[in-house]
Amino acid sequence: MQEIPLIDISDLRQTLGAFVTGVTVVTTIDGAGRFHGLTANSFNSVSQDPPLVLWSQAIKAKSHHVFYAADRFAVNILAEDQSEISNRFASSSHEKFATLPVDLGLGGVPLLRGCSARLQCQVVSRIAGGDHTIYVGQVCSVERSERRPLAFGNGRYLRVAGYGGEKISFPASVGA
Repeated sequence: MQEIPLIDISDLRQTLGAFVTGVTVVTTIDGAGRFHGLTANSFNSVSQDPPLVLWSQAIKAKSHHVFYAADRFAVNILAEDQSEISNRFASSSHEKFATLPVDLGLGGVPLLRGCSARLQCQVVSRIAGGDHTIYVGQVCSVERSERRPLAFGNGRYLRVAGYGGEKISFPASVGA
């Protein structure tokens, strides 16, 4: 069996940064009724039947024990003008929800306002994935707006063109 070469983590991180993603804040509630949330771009659709999504969280994250114990979570897909909210939830602050108006979703899970979309999910599995836990959730409720989503790539926030009613023409070779 051929040995797999070691990869430089900073090179890997920069290379993966070339893949542009959306930006989400995943939220939940703990047993004492306290809200928890974190910024995640490790979000993906898994299945349409049943409707499943996944996201991953570092095991070292301060809120890992809360999300691991939670039965529900919400994925708040941020809109293009919500980079400050992304930064807030990427921090280690205990005051992430301070002065931030929220709606209450299923099971009391906080839902952020002004997002491009929101999904409310029931946890169906937790999978060990190296230094992360992968959460798979069944989507119980969806909401979306016409707001453009916030994107992230190469270490910075990006604006999405051609979203909504705008049409973009591509050369014939793209996607062929």
